[in-house]
Amino acid sequence: MTKPATRLPPRDNDRQTRDAVQFRPARRDDLRACREVWRESLNDYMGRVNEPLIPIEAESITRLHEHLLSTDPDRFVVATRPAVDGGEGGERIVGFTSAVRRGDLWFLSMLFIRPDEQGAGLGRALLARILPTDGAVLATATDTAQPISNALYASLGMVPRMPVFSVIGRPARHGFEPLPSGVVAQALGIGAYDREAAVAAIVDAIDRELLGFIRPRDHGLMGLEGREGFLYRRPDGAVVGYGFASQAGRVGPVAARDEAMLAPILGHLLDAVEPHGASAVWVAGAAGGPLVQLLRAGFRLEGFPVLLCWSRPFADFSRYLPISPGLL
Repeated sequence: MTKPATRLPPRDNDRQTRDAVQFRPARRDDLRACREVWRESLNDYMGRVNEPLIPIEAESITRLHEHLLSTDPDRFVVATRPAVDGGEGGERIVGFTSAVRRGDLWFLSMLFIRPDEQGAGLGRALLARILPTDGAVLATATDTAQPISNALYASLGMVPRMPVFSVIGRPARHGFEPLPSGVVAQALGIGAYDREAAVAAIVDAIDRELLGFIRPRDHGLMGLEGREGFLYRRPDGAVVGYGFASQAGRVGPVAARDEAMLAPILGHLLDAVEPHGASAVWVAGAAGGPLVQLLRAGFRLEGFPVLLCWSRPFADFSRYLPISPGLL
């Protein structure tokens, strides 16, 4: 197999962008501006395709940005221009990018440019500053309705391979198979991964099997977001999977050693953690069983699918439901 390129070919407009824009590592006090760039960029095209706009307040994205900066500070870079109005620091953030490294996987979590700065190679210039050069697996999740971004990622080997659906709702009718006879759910509460070494060891072993890497600090984020954890055990005590869900409605990650267990585990989580409103689940196309059962239970697809892109296969998404498109 040909190794995908990890260096971007130079372009004239890239050079012009570098001359006009400064690049530097992100700081904590940049995150509010990064949230604004994220929102402006998404709303710019969502409005054009008649999708609901993102509200000004989005605490979940701020938590994610804080997490990305804390775990991978060298892979969080902002692009700035001098502030026209002489604002704080004398600069204006016009774009940013962030990636995480988990084992052999390099995952692009964020790449956003303000709408009035797009089309000049700024995204390409940002990417060039964080791409790995050691043969890592490259991956990202990108919006279906972004052909320019999708082409850029594919040129680096991150080819769109699989849709991921945002599924929203609550079970309004029977649709989920129950847990198999003898399989019991062990409630862990919130933050058990960080509190209990035995729990962390079990979860890490499943992650290694399904994803190819462990992610201790990502599981720590689940506690900060108030996601309650469960282990699922057979009568002999063997753990067959785990899952997280919160009263805010967010469900995931969910992992099962046996593909047939993924939907029953998801069904249990939806019943065990009653949200204040709707539940929200990200489901990859490979996880057909859970998707079918969610739709039969009255859930709906929300918005366009996201596209999972990668340079080489790295995870079994028939047995795994991700945290979000920004973290997997």
